[in-house]
Amino acid sequence: MKFGLFLGIWENPSVADDHRAILHQVIDYVVRAEQLGFASVFLTEHHFTGLPQIPSSMMVLSHLAARTNTIRLGTAVAILPWHNPLLFAEEVGTVDLLSDGRFDCGIGRGFRFVECQGFGIPGEELQARFDEAVAVLRKAWAAPGRFSHQGRFWQFTDAVIDARSVQQPHPPVWIAAGSDASARKAALEGNSLLLDQFSDSGQIGSRLSVYRDAVREQGKSFDPMRVGVTRAFHATRDEAETRDALAHHQHVLANNRKLSSDPNQPTEGVHRPPMATGDPDDIWLIGTPEQIVARLERLQAKGVEYVLLLDATGDLRSLEQFATEIMPMFDRDLSVAA
Repeated sequence: MKFGLFLGIWENPSVADDHRAILHQVIDYVVRAEQLGFASVFLTEHHFTGLPQIPSSMMVLSHLAARTNTIRLGTAVAILPWHNPLLFAEEVGTVDLLSDGRFDCGIGRGFRFVECQGFGIPGEELQARFDEAVAVLRKAWAAPGRFSHQGRFWQFTDAVIDARSVQQPHPPVWIAAGSDASARKAALEGNSLLLDQFSDSGQIGSRLSVYRDAVREQGKSFDPMRVGVTRAFHATRDEAETRDALAHHQHVLANNRKLSSDPNQPTEGVHRPPMATGDPDDIWLIGTPEQIVARLERLQAKGVEYVLLLDATGDLRSLEQFATEIMPMFDRDLSVAA
């Protein structure tokens, strides 16, 4: 097993709502994670929350490219409908160059009501905008020189992407999937797969199996490091601390649901937020080391080999405890080094 980070909302009490302190603490957290042997960091993109989140993941990843050497740097996900696809293609090339080929391009269509409202984009247009943006990116990455595009949302002539990435023909594309059908679609399109923090090991195992089979149907070899599974995380020392950590995580999720939902249609439509649907004791990596190990073993038994940890508190003690007490049990390279 390999482990990475999944960073979004940041509620570390030592920095409160000081955004300068938040950004620097995020950077220091990732730098420390690289020293501890973590393989990657994926940053989310969100807007108009009023909460300490990262709105410009590409800018932060550019800074991290200069502060790190080995850890892979990804978006999970960049919301394409909010971006001009030509500008985004240039940013992808730039971050990949700055990081010497360490960029992972996670993309999605978005769904949050406050973001659609803020950007003035109807929720009903999100999928169409995403699909057209992906088509533009594919053109940009495939074109040997200048190219044009005439679509519903974007029209341009004789564009050329000057910042070509180190990874050719483009950095790995990661797609979030919440069903067997979307996992299969990601495989057939040649994309890597991000699986969610809300499904239990059985649901995760089903989607991973569908993805793996679809990859092999095409005569390709399956790489387990192309399937990342996100898990809410916090290592605790006793049951009282576990209860507090779970309560904080539920508070974070409640805020996200409120921001995601259309107040006029809170449980349906395009703005419907993701919800945990599986066994709650088989989802979160929030608990004592023994509890976390048991849940990781269930994921491992389903074929999962790449786990992304999401700790909204950004607690370095918890991260270091995981790296020293838990990670060597699953990562052969670290256990041999130890």
